[in-house]
Amino acid sequence: MSLLDNAVILFYFLLVVFIGLYYSRKREQNSTDYFLSGRDAGWFTIGVSLFATNISSEHFIGLAGSGASRGIAVAPFEWIAVFILLLTGYFLAPLYVKAGVFTFPEFIGKRFDKKTRLYLTSISILVYIFLKISITLFAGGLLLHEVLNWNIYTSTIAMVMLTGIYTVIGGMKAVVHTQIFQMVFFLGGAVLMTMFGLHEVGGLSELYSKLPHDYYSIIKPSTDPDFPWTGILFGAPIIGFWYWCTDQYMVQRLLSAKSSNDAQKGSYLTAALKILPVFFLVIPGMIAAALSPDAKGDQAYPFLLTSRILPVGIKGFVVAGLFAAIMSSLSAIFNSASALFTMDIYRILYPEASERKLVLVGRLATAIMVISAILWVPMIKLISSEIYIYLQSIQAYIGPPIVSVFVLGLTYKKVNSRGVIWGLVIGGILGFARFILEMLARDYDIASNSLSWFVDINYLHFAIILFIISSATMILISKIYPLPVLAKVKYKEAS
Repeated sequence: MSLLDNAVILFYFLLVVFIGLYYSRKREQNSTDYFLSGRDAGWFTIGVSLFATNISSEHFIGLAGSGASRGIAVAPFEWIAVFILLLTGYFLAPLYVKAGVFTFPEFIGKRFDKKTRLYLTSISILVYIFLKISITLFAGGLLLHEVLNWNIYTSTIAMVMLTGIYTVIGGMKAVVHTQIFQMVFFLGGAVLMTMFGLHEVGGLSELYSKLPHDYYSIIKPSTDPDFPWTGILFGAPIIGFWYWCTDQYMVQRLLSAKSSNDAQKGSYLTAALKILPVFFLVIPGMIAAALSPDAKGDQAYPFLLTSRILPVGIKGFVVAGLFAAIMSSLSAIFNSASALFTMDIYRILYPEASERKLVLVGRLATAIMVISAILWVPMIKLISSEIYIYLQSIQAYIGPPIVSVFVLGLTYKKVNSRGVIWGLVIGGILGFARFILEMLARDYDIASNSLSWFVDINYLHFAIILFIISSATMILISKIYPLPVLAKVKYKEAS
């Protein structure tokens, strides 16, 4: 890293903190301002925020790693998101905006009851702390160590604290406006890396000739351990639906829209942007594999950064883009978890709380999330590459029961809160059992165990089974123990 590269990184940090604090300057805020940016976000802001929230360090590590190991087989995951976002924009975005809620659990709670709302809130907060933060910090720490040889603990804590400063003070408005600036860095850096990488390898034709033909095959056999076509076709959409349509991490951006039209257009913009990662994150991994047989898995992107492919100054811009990707996702995690705790737990316990107190609780909750992230930093070294890959697949063990609740809640009038709770609990137990057994299988031979089949099922196939079991449980319990159907979600006219 040259002096110019370091100057570019320093410029990024100074500017992003300035932007965050600039949009935090409004002293008097209510809960709508703090958690939903005053519900005045336009379509461009929403689209960019959704995309910036989605792209983080694990994309640079994971997509490039998959590209280096398996080629473009991972592409369907990204392209499925395009179709889900189009569906979200056409159907779900107006539904969320008109509901006038703060969180997804609140939306579901209006259809069912407080127990369902609290269950979903608790699960979401735990997922943010133990899954999203851990993945983001692990991938970010790996890049910082491999590329810059910086101390993982010091640099990661500094990055978390810088992100926390403007997130705690400014809330959602500071988050979405810094994300616009951050997208310029991480998307621009990814494009530059691809361009210089292709030049180094000799162009697309040379890249094609240097890799096995299997690298350019998207459809894999149903027995493939990573990307079976049956799992891609039926399981991946379930995971994608959970992530884009029911996770507060994403839904909060739609809820901040000033109109249904803006929420729709924002979803469509994100759908267009989601076409890009295959070209600017997967292909760099393939370039790494073509340049060095040792650049596999999570070493692919660090290999490119530590090589001499990038000229002076450009390398600093690309590294700043990595910081931007990490910080944009962390700020979204902090703000979303804060909204869940404040509006779905604290406000239920203290319904008479003033707007000023809600904002104060929101800031304190955000600060606690920042501290939690800092406390998690020493655990980074315990996360190996294998566990990182597993943490990606764990979404298949969490999402299907929640998708069942959402889909049945909208389409099946007879499903009730009792059936939903049973479905969530049973689905959660099965998902957690798979998690525990898969971890045990890493250290112990359970091939002869009667539960080996349960662990050996591909995680995408498991997502399908879990969705079916959860849905069937909800329907069955609702039929056995019928309850009066609660009122539908009350809508308000979007401004």
